Amino acid sequence: MSETLVTVVSVSSMAEKTQAEAQPLLWQPRMGRRRINSGVFATFCGTCTILGCIVLVYLLWTMGSHGFDKLTWEFINSFPSRFAHKAGIKAALWGSAYLGFFTALFSIPVGVGAAIYLEEFSEDTRLRRMIDTNIANLAGVPSIVYGMLGLAIFVRFLGFGRSVISGALTMAILILPIIIVSAREALKAVPQSVRHAAFALGATKWQAVRSHVLPAAIPGILTGIILAMARAAGETAPLILIGALNFVAFVPEGPMDSFTVLPIQIFNWVSRPQESFHDIAAAGMIVLVGMLVLTNGLAIVIRSRNQRKLQW
Repeated sequence: MSETLVTVVSVSSMAEKTQAEAQPLLWQPRMGRRRINSGVFATFCGTCTILGCIVLVYLLWTMGSHGFDKLTWEFINSFPSRFAHKAGIKAALWGSAYLGFFTALFSIPVGVGAAIYLEEFSEDTRLRRMIDTNIANLAGVPSIVYGMLGLAIFVRFLGFGRSVISGALTMAILILPIIIVSAREALKAVPQSVRHAAFALGATKWQAVRSHVLPAAIPGILTGIILAMARAAGETAPLILIGALNFVAFVPEGPMDSFTVLPIQIFNWVSRPQESFHDIAAAGMIVLVGMLVLTNGLAIVIRSRNQRKLQW
């Protein structure tokens, strides 16, 4: 009996020793190679970031060096002209403001409302999945396609003509997929415990969404709206297709008036051979960038205040 026990113990110890010797063969972390790959990837990402910053600084410096001297009150408060020293951006500036206002008026309520319904109220049906797929695909459609759609529907079929309302509706359709997708992602990020707590206190579905889910999702929704409006402010091809004018010597007084916008006016000046027009085009770029920075900064401040109020 004792010999059998000794034999079993020896066999068990030999098995444990064999397993311990084989363990390094089964798991070889190769930390050296991992550190090298990690360092190479970090270096690549850092290099790309530095190159992007260098290009951005160069573009801003070129734009400022050529256009800062031309940026005067006369330039902002003057209409376009055949002479560079008399040309200004008053018509394009007011046209961009009108277009941005009506685009936001049409796109933000529809986009956020559609996101709330699809994310909070609709059931997981085949129709809902088909709508989700189409919305995701529409976000990648070239802008010129939306321009053709606006020309066919708003300009010709509905008879709005080449007006501010046609341009605003076209740009609203262009940025709707971006707003819907970003708003839905913001709603998904709200914890389910918020909804459950509201239901436990007797709130209805709409009351839970209105009073708890939507305020918590506002920072993410604002981020999507910022990105969408920035794209709308820089688009040119759809507006050219629906008939935005290159030369406008008046300020639009209503949504049915003709218009032009800053990107079209800048493109018109850049396409001219005179160097003086290139300088005022750079000044127009500074104004456009300033408008984008001011608008985005205001939205970021609002988003930051809401984030501080909502700490989970």
